Amino acid sequence: MDIFNTFDVSASALKAQRIRLDTISSNLANVETTSTPEGGPYKKKSVYFQSQSLSFKEHLDGNLRNSIQGVEVSKILEDQDEPQLVYNPSHPDARDDGYVAMPNVNVLKEMVDMTSATRAYEANTTVIKSAKRMALKALEIGR
Repeated sequence: MDIFNTFDVSASALKAQRIRLDTISSNLANVETTSTPEGGPYKKKSVYFQSQSLSFKEHLDGNLRNSIQGVEVSKILEDQDEPQLVYNPSHPDARDDGYVAMPNVNVLKEMVDMTSATRAYEANTTVIKSAKRMALKALEIGR
């Protein structure tokens, strides 16, 4: 594994974690949204990762240098759980029985996920900085 593979793998992880953070931000921003264009309350979205697919050439070559994989977002799915019903007859979106269908977003869980994504992002920036320092030191040796 050379230094450029390190940059590629960490860069793919940074991109994936950025998408995860954007999705979490969207969930938190819509925690009180009871009416969407699709109808009903906002539905929580979740990000799923997978290893990046190798190209046919990389499979054919079969050597270790070209088989390094990063990470990518495979899908972003809406949660299919039922919305949370909250009794609030004065709410504009309240049903006839006084209950309002609220989004199924758990703020505490979203904050934990956000912290986890932030830490993963920071770890990958540290990897890139360390690889950069190693490359610079290797260049200094050649002087």
